[in-house]
Amino acid sequence: MAMTDTEFHRLADEMFGEIDNAVERAIDEQDADVDIDASGNVLQLSFEDGSQIVINKQEPLHEIWIATKFGGFHFNYTDGKWLDTRNSLEFMPFVIDSIKKQSGIELDI
Repeated sequence: MAMTDTEFHRLADEMFGEIDNAVERAIDEQDADVDIDASGNVLQLSFEDGSQIVINKQEPLHEIWIATKFGGFHFNYTDGKWLDTRNSLEFMPFVIDSIKKQSGIELDI
């Protein structure tokens, strides 16, 4: 059965909240310089070197997209998990790895 827009927003909002809480807690513990800005359908992580990771909801496709300095990635909700549409990587481990690759900050979540 196809996901409704309401279900998509609930699931995506849960993931945004998880990122915000987990990343913020890990950043506080490490005293890392990362700004987190949540606005509407977009969650933006800004790093000390000026680079950013932008995570946004794509409602028409029911996907979450991530833009990093090494590429753009699309995640679809499948079997209870947000998975990369190209290589089936799970969303949260991917975000943690992306933060490490982009900023050198290793988050212990």
